[in-house]
Amino acid sequence: MNLLRIALYQPDIAGNTGTILRLAACLGLGVDIIEPAGFDISDRNLKRAGMDYIASVDLVRHVNWEQFESWRASTGRRLILASTKAAERYTDFTFRSDDVLLFGRESAGVPDHVHDRADSRILIPMVEGQRSINIAMSVAMITGEALRQTAWR
Repeated sequence: MNLLRIALYQPDIAGNTGTILRLAACLGLGVDIIEPAGFDISDRNLKRAGMDYIASVDLVRHVNWEQFESWRASTGRRLILASTKAAERYTDFTFRSDDVLLFGRESAGVPDHVHDRADSRILIPMVEGQRSINIAMSVAMITGEALRQTAWR
């Protein structure tokens, strides 16, 4: 099990969350879901996307942002936010093996008070005029780079 964790802020789409849980199970990563989610955690779409991998994930559900932030602060982990508002490319960022990679809601990202709490903000560069990449794809890209730098040496 890696120390790196993926955190999802109030995820909207069960299928995306299931896909991320499956990725985390296959890579040995923990996942934190910061509630409220936009779906019931027992949603059949979540289960279908995550298949039988969900049982293998170190999944922690936090009832709200404050509880998550209290947990994170107590562990001393850095919070790295993926944001379209960031300036630093994720490929230029130096990850640590115990980072928490935070991804916002599919519909709205994260509010300013969450954005402000991040230790660093990173960006996946895109061609001009495009809004965003699917969250599951973004998680895979950034997590892959973080693992390349920290665990896959």
